[in-house]
Amino acid sequence: MAGAVMRPLASAGGMQSKWRDGRSMGKVAGQFIKPNDRLTSFERLEIYNRQYWLRLKDCFYEDYPGLRAILGERRFERLACAYLERHPSQSFTLRNLGRRLVDFLEAEPRWIAPLRHPALDMARLEWAHVEAFDNEARLPLEMDSLLGADPAQIRLQLQPHLTLLELRYELDEFLIEAKKGEELRGQASNAIELHRARKQSRLKRHLRPKTVFLAVHRHNNTVYYKRLQPGQFLLLSAFQAKATIAEACEQLAASARADLAQVKSWFETWAALGWFCKLE
Repeated sequence: MAGAVMRPLASAGGMQSKWRDGRSMGKVAGQFIKPNDRLTSFERLEIYNRQYWLRLKDCFYEDYPGLRAILGERRFERLACAYLERHPSQSFTLRNLGRRLVDFLEAEPRWIAPLRHPALDMARLEWAHVEAFDNEARLPLEMDSLLGADPAQIRLQLQPHLTLLELRYELDEFLIEAKKGEELRGQASNAIELHRARKQSRLKRHLRPKTVFLAVHRHNNTVYYKRLQPGQFLLLSAFQAKATIAEACEQLAASARADLAQVKSWFETWAALGWFCKLE
């Protein structure tokens, strides 16, 4: 995950008009950057500007290996440039660089056509991975704290790092394989690069529509993709929507998607994984 960086000078307020005039920008740069015996103040600023742009693109590449595998290198390159120009970094950390990618793709699907559905789902999954990696983990719920409590009054909260997804493709396994291929990226070998490209091509050929319910979460400092049954997904989604335990169980019973006798074991598993926050 990318660390903290400075914001690009090109995005600072009131600077856009001055960028159009090299001489004006040279004067501005000279106010806070010293020239040396080889480069002017403006030339030194240009080096920083170019390196920062490359840093943004490299971070974006690192965060979206699955989307890159689906689209291919050239199409992903075009998407990355279009997205970063529209939504440059606005944070002290590049961790948030892809925060608006899903909205961007929904508004401008031409960048991922004709693979709109798998590409959009992959963007959602990879952002969920970012959230699971370093989002907040609150004190976990202790199941004993529910003893004697009224189910109609208890609203369980899910951990901030946990994301529930309904995907149209089996992208969890696809992403795991794509990440394995990324271990070869950057090695100076044409044979290795060809092997990686062929592996990505094989992965794409095996993409088939299939609904998958997924919980993306962190446990013991590792990100996991846990598949859920439809009833489990419904119940957890109800908790996320701030339903009480009684209301969530009523929704589950009305859906006829699960035997309520299973719910106790589900709760035990989820509590052991730390998915619920301590009751306030």
